[in-house]
Amino acid sequence: MGELHPLGENLPEECRVFAVELRKLFLGLGISVRRYAVRRHRDPSTVSRFLNGTRIPPWEFVFDLFTDLAARRGVAPTPAAIELVRELHRAAVRTSRSPGHAMEILQIQLADADRDARVSMAHQDALGEALLDRKHRIADLEVRLNQAEAAWATERARADALERDLPDRDELLKERDLLQQEVRRLAEELEEVRLRGRRAEERCLVLERQLAMVESQPPVVVPQPKEAPEGPEGPAAPKRGTGPRPKILVVDDQQNNLLAMEAVLATLDQELVTATSGQEALKALLDHDDFAVILLDVQMPEMDGYETAAHIKRRPRNRDIPIIFLTAMGADPEHSSRGYAAGAVDYMAKPFDPWALRAKVSVFTEIFLERRQRRSQGEDPADWD
Repeated sequence: MGELHPLGENLPEECRVFAVELRKLFLGLGISVRRYAVRRHRDPSTVSRFLNGTRIPPWEFVFDLFTDLAARRGVAPTPAAIELVRELHRAAVRTSRSPGHAMEILQIQLADADRDARVSMAHQDALGEALLDRKHRIADLEVRLNQAEAAWATERARADALERDLPDRDELLKERDLLQQEVRRLAEELEEVRLRGRRAEERCLVLERQLAMVESQPPVVVPQPKEAPEGPEGPAAPKRGTGPRPKILVVDDQQNNLLAMEAVLATLDQELVTATSGQEALKALLDHDDFAVILLDVQMPEMDGYETAAHIKRRPRNRDIPIIFLTAMGADPEHSSRGYAAGAVDYMAKPFDPWALRAKVSVFTEIFLERRQRRSQGEDPADWD
């Protein structure tokens, strides 16, 4: 474990190039793998897999290498060098599809959501204390103003003298009005912080469920094809599950979201096809057949989900494929009605429940397989429904 292992076999080109650059950084430290793992409180075998390319490390590990190398050489790395390795790391991440890496992405997202929740709680407490202090000051000013007005009412004859004795009355009124404005502003800010805190807690719950789903997935075993036995009248009739696996088209411009959905749907007996834009989705529909369902993100650059759905529905070849919209804009009636008007069969808000998504995909896959079986048996398509 002290020496570098050779690069892994059959690595994607992006992973190989990134691993070579990572090894150059590590060799500049002049220490063994075990010693560096102890320094950074990491498992030596994990560090070894990072360096031989069989596992993509988180960016935090790469940034630690830059920091340690700068401390050894006494010279900070240039921004161009860091950005070059950063691009290689992104390319390697895009080519990696391992459940372990998907778990790391989800864990990073969970840590971010948990940090947002804790920051929101601290901010909420600070705003609550500031709001309470302003209310106390307003109450004190109200008492002083009431005292001044009572003295002015009971001694109307001495009103002019009283006005001379209390030259700060107008200033007190002005200060009270300013404090009331600040109270309203703090109350609105406090409500926004509470809303962010609730949303962060909801993200934590959903991400924890996604992590639990990924952890519980058994290793994927690819079944070996078997020849159908021949009877007296020839080969046996194909069962319902024969033929190419149905495909699911997943469209999202965020790579992390694609990895998360692949992890959620990994155990279903379906082939996942991913696209990062509306144009890629339309091209995938031309290049592939047998799509059972399309999972389509709404917020995408250039061509959003609604426009992409409209193009799909205009094609006779694809117009019957069910579309499920996934969006971070929430389940607002205005957005959901627009999604249904574009031809969607369902509209789910992010962060979505992984079990609900799997259930919906399974239903549409069953419908697809049933229709394909009837088509193979020569039934009239008009009788399918």
